[in-house]
Amino acid sequence: MFLRIGTRRSKLALWQANFVKEKLESRGHRVELVLITTTGDKILDAPLAKIGGKGLFVKEIEDALLKGTIDLAVHSLKDVPTQLPEGLTLGAITEREEPFDVLISKDGKTIEELPEGAIVGTSSLRRQVQIKRKRPGLRVEMLRGNVDTRLRKLQEGMYDAIVLAYAGVKRLGLEDRVHQVLYQFIPAVGQGSLAIEIRHEDVRVREAINFLDHEESRLRAVAERAFLAEVHGGCQVPMGAYAWIENGLLMLKAFISDLEGKRFFEGLVQGKPQEAENLGRSLARRLLKEGGEEIIKELYGDI
Repeated sequence: MFLRIGTRRSKLALWQANFVKEKLESRGHRVELVLITTTGDKILDAPLAKIGGKGLFVKEIEDALLKGTIDLAVHSLKDVPTQLPEGLTLGAITEREEPFDVLISKDGKTIEELPEGAIVGTSSLRRQVQIKRKRPGLRVEMLRGNVDTRLRKLQEGMYDAIVLAYAGVKRLGLEDRVHQVLYQFIPAVGQGSLAIEIRHEDVRVREAINFLDHEESRLRAVAERAFLAEVHGGCQVPMGAYAWIENGLLMLKAFISDLEGKRFFEGLVQGKPQEAENLGRSLARRLLKEGGEEIIKELYGDI
């Protein structure tokens, strides 16, 4: 079979697309990468919360999928909105890489060791509030761009430390740059997994990629994405959700916060893995009732 994969042009996106390409080629398929520039790649001087959120990294690729100019798309799952365009579906979710965030600092310091007033770079509101809660004396400033760009800005002294996704750092072979894995931070929904998006009715492609779907990673993603869907959250609202399976039970912890991390609603649920979606939605309803709903109304009113 001849398959065209749609992907962004960044080094990390290409690593991810090539990972899938090689897996498919090992099954005898001929595969071509189709490079697509998304709106999110073009606008680098504004926070995602102000320009429309993470869906900006997938829209043009989804358009190509719907038009039939590509056969499948490879995304970071954390960039994929919970509402997919009509006619598209997630045909496979790959085995999850490290889901946590990491701190990379100019002088090798951990988040606990950074001096008061040190500047930490991240564009994620989720990371910002968790940094503020952990170290209120640090200055958190916006940082966008691909991994290389962010590391260069750190090296140039624009920041004392930056926070990145561990999965992306590992995939690019930059693990030696990591000074601390932030296990205490709740990750972004889906962080660490790749999503392979296809046309819903394309049985041919669905069957070709089925072997890439990792059951446990999908169940964890279902719980986290159900939480996000129930909250109706996006980049405008600081929130995170992380699911894992322990002793046969699916555990899910999540939070919703205001922008300063002062009103911070966090919770944990557990249940059968097959109940992943219900677990995500029930935890979301609980946190919304505790005060998250008021935060969301305030924040969406400000955007």
